[in-house]
Amino acid sequence: MNNSILGRIRWPRPFAGLQGITLADVPREVSAGVTLAALMIPLNIGYAQVAGLPPAAGLYAAIVPLVVFALLASSRHLVTSPDASMATLVGSALVAFAAPGDPLRMQYALALAVVCALLFFVFWIFRLAFLANFLSRAVMAGFITGLGVEVFTNQVRKILAAPHVAGAASGVLASAEQIKEALATSVTTEGYFVEVIALVQSIPHANLYSVAIGVGAFLIVRLMKRYAPKIPGALVALVLLTTLVALLDLPAKGVGVLGNAVPSGLPALTLPIIPLADYLQLLPGALAIVAILLCEGLLVVRSYANKYGYKADGDQMLFAYGAANLAAAFTGSIVTGNSPSRSAAMDASGAKSQLPSLVAAVTIALVLLFFTDLLAFLPNAALAGIVANAVLSLIEVHEFRELWRMRHSEFWIATVCLLSVLALGPLRAVMIAFLLSVIDVTRRTSRPETAALVEAPDGSHFVPAGAGDEVSPSGLVVYRFGAPLYFANATLFLDEIEQLLARASAPVRWFVLDAEAMIDVDTTGAGVLGQAIAMLKKRNITFAVSRADRAFRSWLEKYELMKLIDQRHFYPTNRHAAAAFREEQGKAERK
Repeated sequence: MNNSILGRIRWPRPFAGLQGITLADVPREVSAGVTLAALMIPLNIGYAQVAGLPPAAGLYAAIVPLVVFALLASSRHLVTSPDASMATLVGSALVAFAAPGDPLRMQYALALAVVCALLFFVFWIFRLAFLANFLSRAVMAGFITGLGVEVFTNQVRKILAAPHVAGAASGVLASAEQIKEALATSVTTEGYFVEVIALVQSIPHANLYSVAIGVGAFLIVRLMKRYAPKIPGALVALVLLTTLVALLDLPAKGVGVLGNAVPSGLPALTLPIIPLADYLQLLPGALAIVAILLCEGLLVVRSYANKYGYKADGDQMLFAYGAANLAAAFTGSIVTGNSPSRSAAMDASGAKSQLPSLVAAVTIALVLLFFTDLLAFLPNAALAGIVANAVLSLIEVHEFRELWRMRHSEFWIATVCLLSVLALGPLRAVMIAFLLSVIDVTRRTSRPETAALVEAPDGSHFVPAGAGDEVSPSGLVVYRFGAPLYFANATLFLDEIEQLLARASAPVRWFVLDAEAMIDVDTTGAGVLGQAIAMLKKRNITFAVSRADRAFRSWLEKYELMKLIDQRHFYPTNRHAAAAFREEQGKAERK
């Protein structure tokens, strides 16, 4: 078995993402790489802080993991990097093991990267990239929007830099605990909504200098994006505001800075040191991270491949994700994934390959070697403002409007996913989101489109019967079942056959099943189909099948139902079945 699995493995083609460029493109690619580094430095630091990890963990993700991904990815445009949704999921996965600031948290973050890498390799070996299709548009919209709202709120808290946030929260938590005891429930009292109330109560205690720095960074990035989109607004904001903080000595007035949080030098080889049993406890969080990276990342990969007319192998992308996260685990980095925002920035700059990622990795390595002293003066509020601006793209208000316009049920699914992220946390929300997708699909397929068909006036085809049409004026009933027959709709199938027989205007002599859409039949459906055939036979009604494809016939053979059906009563079209019925009736009348 192992030999057969290894024999089916499609090994990745290195350097696939570097194809399609010429020497004339190199200057533009190098320029795009420097721009990418300018985008990554503030955002990677900010996302590491979102996950409750040291800032260096974010910068290290932009060196070895970025190089590994660039050399192995089949996409020429996707940039790998920590992002807001992924950083939030990492923080949620680690909350049960160590608090932010605890050195042990970094060890568990490295172990989480190992588990994610192994999952990606398993998905690559078994070619499971198609699983990205199993989270619907509504689920992804609600989930990503929920993460965006949560991260944005956390950045506002950092911008306020209010010393009394904890005190404000304690009163809310105490009240919530009293309600919890009164209702005798086990619902946790800590969560997003409690944090929001505490945040509002802390506003009078906000540090105005910090607020000015954070709002200033937010506005600079927004204005640069609108009026000078080719200039990295995040870098401009950091340079201006860091200089301002240093000149005015704002740290003495309560404005927090990075300080010595980023050590000088390149990342060293690291190994996660945690108990082996804890790796299993990290598995649910890793599954959630991998699921989101799969869905979001492969969609972006396909969009760029279609836009520029090249083929990107989804399974090879899984290998590249796995290798990048293994590199992250061994170089002290946060879990890395896909970054749609940075990929879009590279596309806008004219990049055609993964060469900008390699240039960005070298640039950030040089910064860590020679310029970490400058990073010490970066204001935390400015980083928060930059991250807050970045996560606004995750809050998909327009997507909710579209869902409401097109299908109300999917709008409510998205809303439930959003609220689940905020109330229960991202990891539980992933499970709820997947469950909602399954329920929605099952609900729709359990009530498929079905119809009694009647012959068109010209006799050329059959159409669904109208409200005033007789179902069986001549003794022929043609019934179309518009879905595979399985446990969720099997009862409906049998009930509708009984109802058609009951309201037929004349005694039914033939019952024709239009099986064009019945490409699959499960064991429950096979049992019900057998009951239907037996019921018709008991009433002396001939059972016939029209428009059945090879798959439906194979299921009938597998379930031993073919012996219940006369082989002459399989017809390519409903017209052929009706002609056979009339011919038989004519013979009976002549006798």
